[in-house]
Amino acid sequence: MNIDNMTIGELKEIRNFLQMPVHDNAHPYNIGKNYLIRTVTMTIFGQLVAVHQQELVMKDAAWIADVGRFHDALINGSFDEVEPFPDGEMIIGRGGVIDAVELALPLKREQK
Repeated sequence: MNIDNMTIGELKEIRNFLQMPVHDNAHPYNIGKNYLIRTVTMTIFGQLVAVHQQELVMKDAAWIADVGRFHDALINGSFDEVEPFPDGEMIIGRGGVIDAVELALPLKREQK
């Protein structure tokens, strides 16, 4: 394909394709569920309330500074060190997410 030979209509089609919005349901997350999310710099545990193209929004989240034994943490939430964020929502950039796992465990709101 020679770009010099493209019509204005073809260029508009390409532009429209590249500007297609990402729909909020175009993700694997379950809104309203609790997630343990590991990012490039920290681990967060909280309730997922919204997913945007570049961000995850969580509420009642805590920084899990030390998960302890990872398998035990995933099974029973036995984190060794917990630092809660202030009440309300916080935002995580999706570009920094390493992995995320949905956990059917109560949120950790007590500092430990």
